[in-house]
Amino acid sequence: MTRVAAPCPGRVLPLTEVPDPVFSSAMVGPGIALEPAPEETTVGAPVTGRIIKVHPHAFVIQGEDGVGILVHLGINTVRLEGKGFEVLAQQGDHVTQGDPMVRWTPGNISGEGISTIIPVVALDQPADSVTPTEASEVSPGDALFDVAG
Repeated sequence: MTRVAAPCPGRVLPLTEVPDPVFSSAMVGPGIALEPAPEETTVGAPVTGRIIKVHPHAFVIQGEDGVGILVHLGINTVRLEGKGFEVLAQQGDHVTQGDPMVRWTPGNISGEGISTIIPVVALDQPADSVTPTEASEVSPGDALFDVAG
């Protein structure tokens, strides 16, 4: 089992509330979404493992058990071309849960079709493999969901 921690503080939402069909239909995998607070936030690694991909708006960490966890900072934020995001880690790095990954200020992110909702997804896992937290609000490091392994 993989315990996935909240990468930042926020209000917990089901993936079905993400305003993007790729995430809301769990096409890339099951998970949870967070509605972040508007103030500056350092987003941390949700699991211990190796950084497979890192972009200003998204990153993937392969956990020690082999499960890839995607954290996508907002919807359509790729259009910002990195503006408003500070990447704090590098692809290939080994990180421990909670290590800083990206700093951003959700309240400063805006634009046509852009949302600051953060999908946190277990990539390529069966829908029934994720057990979400019962919490409605989380702080960094709180359990967000478990992935059966």
